[in-house]
Amino acid sequence: MPAFRLDRLLTLHFFQRLGRGGAKDRLPILMYHSISEDPEEEVSPYYRVCTSPQRFRAQMQWLKDNGCCGVTLSDGLAWLDSALRPPPSALRPVAITFDDGYRDFYTAALPALRQHQCGATVFLPTAFIGHERCRFKDRECMTWDEVREAQSAGIEFGSHTVNHPKLYELDLPRIRAELKESKVTLERELGRPVTSFAYPYAFPSADRAFAKVFVAALKETGYGCNVTTKIGLAAKPDDPLTLKRLPINSADDQAMFLAKLAGAYDWLAGPQETFKMIKHLVTWRRSGLGGSLVSANNF
Repeated sequence: MPAFRLDRLLTLHFFQRLGRGGAKDRLPILMYHSISEDPEEEVSPYYRVCTSPQRFRAQMQWLKDNGCCGVTLSDGLAWLDSALRPPPSALRPVAITFDDGYRDFYTAALPALRQHQCGATVFLPTAFIGHERCRFKDRECMTWDEVREAQSAGIEFGSHTVNHPKLYELDLPRIRAELKESKVTLERELGRPVTSFAYPYAFPSADRAFAKVFVAALKETGYGCNVTTKIGLAAKPDDPLTLKRLPINSADDQAMFLAKLAGAYDWLAGPQETFKMIKHLVTWRRSGLGGSLVSANNF
């Protein structure tokens, strides 16, 4: 029997029926990680990061069947930023993104993307992408030759730091090093500018001082956009350096997948931010600091 999910129940039986509208003028940015058969049975469905190849192919078909097209993040943001919207009959863009650069992107996701004529953006932690096979979190990663082959097929690549650390726990010089060194490596290996970034782990938006300093560091390093784990559809007024995404995994059947595209899952952004704020305040009080945790990070 499938595990009970309160987020699914509320999305499909309450928020989807509200029909807030306006979703067609916003950009869904889908967040994938591994395309594999790993059932992740020990992990709650909400936190799973694996999507089976069969379910992924079905999700790409659902996009096509519902008047959408999978695109790279840069193409999606260009559409979002454009003052000229396509006519109602045109396909709605949906940005498809992958974190971590696992080999199963190359072996399982790329063939499905090609079959459905979809673009995508993959964010690489460069320490784990080598000329020989490397592993990250017990999973094989792509090699640089595979990355370049995917790039030649229209896949876009961005930075996911060098070592995939929890940036919130680092001081500013080390954060800057992670941003800069990964960008330099990617541009050297791919032969083109890299301006997109994906924040590893949960984005600490509750600490506004940290978020402000981090966004400034992104700008200084030459990044134009940054995707996070904040939930929701991207809108034109949003800061491109703190973009929202929609987490996707094998638990997203057709009903849930289409509800997310329609904006019915955006309600979860409120509880998500509330939880982050409570966690931040508890940590702040335990630290004994008289101000933001930015002080502890030597900013």
